[in-house]
Amino acid sequence: MNATSMQTLLGGLDPADFLDRHWQKRPLLVRAAFPHWADPLVPEELAGLACEANVNSRLVLERGGEQPWQVEYGPHAEQRFLDLPETHWTLLVQDVDRHVPAAATLLEPFGFLPDWRVDDVMVSYAAPQGSVGPHVDAYDVFLVQGRGRRRWEISTQPVAPDNVMPGLDLRILRDFHAEQVFELGPGDMLYLPPGVAHHGIALEPCMTYSVGFRAPTHTELLEGVLEHALDELGDAEARYADPDLCLPAHRSEITAEALARIRDRIQHLCLDPARSARWFGRYVTAPQGTSLVEAPEEPLADVAALAVRAEQAGGLWRDPACRFAFVREGEALWVFAHGEAQRVPAAAAEGAAWLCDQRHYPAATLAAHWAGPLGALLLNWYNHGYVRDDTF
Repeated sequence: MNATSMQTLLGGLDPADFLDRHWQKRPLLVRAAFPHWADPLVPEELAGLACEANVNSRLVLERGGEQPWQVEYGPHAEQRFLDLPETHWTLLVQDVDRHVPAAATLLEPFGFLPDWRVDDVMVSYAAPQGSVGPHVDAYDVFLVQGRGRRRWEISTQPVAPDNVMPGLDLRILRDFHAEQVFELGPGDMLYLPPGVAHHGIALEPCMTYSVGFRAPTHTELLEGVLEHALDELGDAEARYADPDLCLPAHRSEITAEALARIRDRIQHLCLDPARSARWFGRYVTAPQGTSLVEAPEEPLADVAALAVRAEQAGGLWRDPACRFAFVREGEALWVFAHGEAQRVPAAAAEGAAWLCDQRHYPAATLAAHWAGPLGALLLNWYNHGYVRDDTF
């Protein structure tokens, strides 16, 4: 897969125009978004991934199963792929960017979007007429067409919650009427905001690369912040207190003063700006599903040893299963890696921000970062497996 310029990627738009006109608003079709496209893996490699226990995969059979739109979850046996019908099935593999280095490079052109919003690169292989049916996703996705051709039918009309075919393994729309139809070939791309109904059908054996952007539900956010508040509670026996209680006019009234005390307490426990920022940084970088990293068998004792390793390897690389992010606290930073938080003082803040932004740290560039907090940060990341001295 070859590099693409930003304006080529977005069909002549610059990132600010794309965000203003299309992001979470309306679809965008870009012909030759990747003008010199080359697939980062072949179908046999994708099938091989689907046979591994630590890979999240699904096989969708519109026909040929015990019922229409049957879903089989991995890991799959190799023989299963030899027994499949010639048409109407699709293999979907999640988190391919965390298993195949070349697939991870597909995220680089989308660096104008916040890293913490990135979910994964899902790759699908479809036999002729393969599909997962008309459906709606709750997240933003860029559908990049690889080998073969696929027809996409889309509708921007609102979809009722009960517009689902009953009794199926998938949430397939019962009523779907396409407003637009596009045929995509290698290197073409279709951006879809959340809630846009779409139906992709393989016109020939084809591969599609879905670059998805996560969007936590309000329920997930509330569950997460409440769990964090309970973990950070401190004195679990502390109780509501009102030493400034005034004589009430009615004994059954919950006064405005009492409600204000409750609101202040809840805000302090759950919504204090500094605490909630640290919680959210850990939350959005925490490992999910198969996002596991392995620490080196022999951790390094000091930064000097890591500098030698990096020099010999030509640099360091972020493990693709690891997410980095940071939030500012005054002039300092809280840096988050794989769900863990570390405070970086103001003097090293911009260097730490740079480290979070990169996926590859060339040895020559690292030379200026070994001293002080940044060297300690890199050593910590290396000993936890978050950065490595090889690409995988």
